[in-house]
Amino acid sequence: MTLNKLAIALAVAGFASAAHATNGMNLEGYGPVAAGMGGASMAYDNGTAAVMNNPATLSLAGQGSRLDVAIGFLGPDVKTDTGGMPFGGESGGDSYIMPALGWVKKQGDLSYGVALFAQGGMGTEYASGMDGMPERSELGVGRFILPISYSVTPDFSLGASLDFVWAMMDIRMAMPTSAMGGMMTSGSGAFTDPIMAPMLFGTYEVGRVDASDDSDFTGKTKATGFAGKLGFTYKLSQTITLGGTYHSKTSLSDMKTGSSGAAMVMTDAQGIGIPGLFPAQVSLPGKLTIHDFQWPETYGIGIAVQATPSLLIAADVKHIGWKDVMKNFTMTYSTPGDGVMIPPSSATFQLPQNWDDQTALSLGVAYKVTDAFTLRAGFNAADNPIPDSTMNYLFPAIVKNHYTLGFGYAFGPMSEINFSVQHAPKVKQTNTAMGYTVSHSQTNAQLMYSQRF
Repeated sequence: MTLNKLAIALAVAGFASAAHATNGMNLEGYGPVAAGMGGASMAYDNGTAAVMNNPATLSLAGQGSRLDVAIGFLGPDVKTDTGGMPFGGESGGDSYIMPALGWVKKQGDLSYGVALFAQGGMGTEYASGMDGMPERSELGVGRFILPISYSVTPDFSLGASLDFVWAMMDIRMAMPTSAMGGMMTSGSGAFTDPIMAPMLFGTYEVGRVDASDDSDFTGKTKATGFAGKLGFTYKLSQTITLGGTYHSKTSLSDMKTGSSGAAMVMTDAQGIGIPGLFPAQVSLPGKLTIHDFQWPETYGIGIAVQATPSLLIAADVKHIGWKDVMKNFTMTYSTPGDGVMIPPSSATFQLPQNWDDQTALSLGVAYKVTDAFTLRAGFNAADNPIPDSTMNYLFPAIVKNHYTLGFGYAFGPMSEINFSVQHAPKVKQTNTAMGYTVSHSQTNAQLMYSQRF
């Protein structure tokens, strides 16, 4: 594929604004109890993971306090077949750790607590982009949560939470400068100057946005904000419980680097340049701002049936509103200039995403083999929210179905462990604008220790 054709294709594909997890950018299940049951979680006690699933299920627990300490592993396997184009290959981003911590106390009809959860996070890492330098993406989103739940009647409970949310993103991506110029919606200084703009977007063939700190624990761009959740549970009978929940869209600030925490690099792809006039590469240190990145509104309903004293069956269906938050990805790059040729400058780029909303179905069973040992299994099915034309090889959130297994073992009445493993079979999607194909599968796991007191 020629560089010009690649420019047109990338202008359509653009950047994506987040890394991929499983149900779009959400995990398929929060907490190993729910994850082992396909993510079904809205109508039975699944521990402090209720703060991510349905806070009203905290009222289904016994009296007293519970502390959960958990760690999750996200293991994606992503490959990009570009048909000989100078990027892609096998992603080196194949291992991500996601911790969680929760404490809750039930005192009479009131339950309350505090929790810290990783919402989602993953990325891709490629050894070489079209300019010969590495490309990578990584997103981390977390929540500090204050939940409360109240048993209005013995059969009906209401729950809510206030969530402090933070997001961190690294992005290191190259594309043709002609594509970058085509995405620009406004600018000043060198980006629109009649002499400098043709030099940047014409003389140099490849442009790169580089805002990455290469850390497993932080991101170069950061944002904070708030969100909230509401939920209910209702016991239809001694064996059947309904549950439902609503999660608000986040209200995050713009994600920003420090004043000089990023770079926009323009490169002559041939590496020739003209000494003294046009160098082979120019780097513009500056600041990157990602505008209005938000986590979506989610709502759903579920049922849990205690079919026998040993067998629990659960099912949830939820709607995830990606369409509202993933229509466009807009970022502004600003540079103070070099004090000689390049004046203070800025450019805003709008990159279409046009994700669809997503429906996820979770089915799960739990069977108590003995008083101490419980086995779980489940299935999670979701449609792919990303159109072919905007699927990007750095952010292929295209995984659909998951098969899950898990177990719980109680050491006694006061402590237990729970474990789950989830596998998403390989799916493939072809970017219709560029012709490259991405394959993506995952094997994930969660482990939790619980102590009651």
